Amino acid sequence: MTQLRRDLHRHPELGFNETRTRKVIATRLRELGLEVHQGAGVVGVLRSGEGNRTIALRADMDALPITETSTHDYVSDFPGVMHACGHDGHTTMLLGAAELLAATFSFDGTVVFVFQPNEEHGLGARAMIDEGLLDRCPVDEIYAIHNLPGAPLGEVSTRAGIICNSETLFEIAIEGQGGHALMPQTGVDAITVGAEILLALQTVVARKLAPAAGAVVSVTEFLTDGQRNVLPGKAVLKGDFRARSADDRARIAQFIQQIADGIGSAHDVGISAAFDTQFVETINAGGPTEAVYRAAETAGCTLVRDRPAMSFSEDFAHFAAAVPGCFLLLGNGETGRHGRPLHASDYDFNDDLWVIGTGFWVQLVQDRLPLRKDQP
Repeated sequence: MTQLRRDLHRHPELGFNETRTRKVIATRLRELGLEVHQGAGVVGVLRSGEGNRTIALRADMDALPITETSTHDYVSDFPGVMHACGHDGHTTMLLGAAELLAATFSFDGTVVFVFQPNEEHGLGARAMIDEGLLDRCPVDEIYAIHNLPGAPLGEVSTRAGIICNSETLFEIAIEGQGGHALMPQTGVDAITVGAEILLALQTVVARKLAPAAGAVVSVTEFLTDGQRNVLPGKAVLKGDFRARSADDRARIAQFIQQIADGIGSAHDVGISAAFDTQFVETINAGGPTEAVYRAAETAGCTLVRDRPAMSFSEDFAHFAAAVPGCFLLLGNGETGRHGRPLHASDYDFNDDLWVIGTGFWVQLVQDRLPLRKDQP
């Protein structure tokens, strides 16, 4: 399994281009005797006994457009692409669980192994749902693991309710009037208007929402058509905001629109704002969360209940909105490359973790789909 994980690390692929990765996964699942479905992602179905309950386990498999700076002997073979978020490890853990469960059939029911593409852009889960995954394989519960650098190796942490923020992209376009830098009074400088909007956006979280709301508004790009002696007539501000509830998400968009409209009116320029929610809030259901707690304790993992919600966003949210589910964090280690932040160019998944993660998956399946007493 370590060899497999490192092979996946050497061959990272970006979202919706996981061609080799899908082939490796599908081949291994077929070798284990699972029913395999391929589309945007890969799905393996394993049935045991006559139970009618079904649970799904999800792993993401895409990489990131990052140039790796690690020095180990299995660095990415593809310059500018690397597994900087541990999806190679997530895939390995789930394949390990499929192998153990297929060898023992130590449960009564059906397990659906979901290998999802393009998690990083928030598009893969929706693509699989739109292809009919949940219609073809109706499930009662769904679970996902994400490794957490900086947390003790194998520590399980999660919470019921909100576990990950939503992410909404925004774009504010300003139509002013360009002119000579020497005569700013003859036009409407789009940079000045944009700067005013940028500063006003900082009041959305600071003054419009409750201090503990957990929201973040960030401007990440400021683009203009200006030159060294030409005041720009056009400017675009791009960024994103994170929220922990659908209500706050709607309110933030409303406040941004109000700021853009107000400043546009004050300067007599046209300003438009557009919003695109790519990740909704990830909400853990109570029952599956309690199931994770029990499985973690039975598997001998250190458990942190009711952990604070994470500020990052997670595409698993679309699955959890359709089916009761639980997204949990699994400590990747506290030092060295295993403690480096997710998306760092020298981060690496901890190979000691796939053993723990595989064991946790098997324990969870055995808890949720216990073997019938009339089976040997």
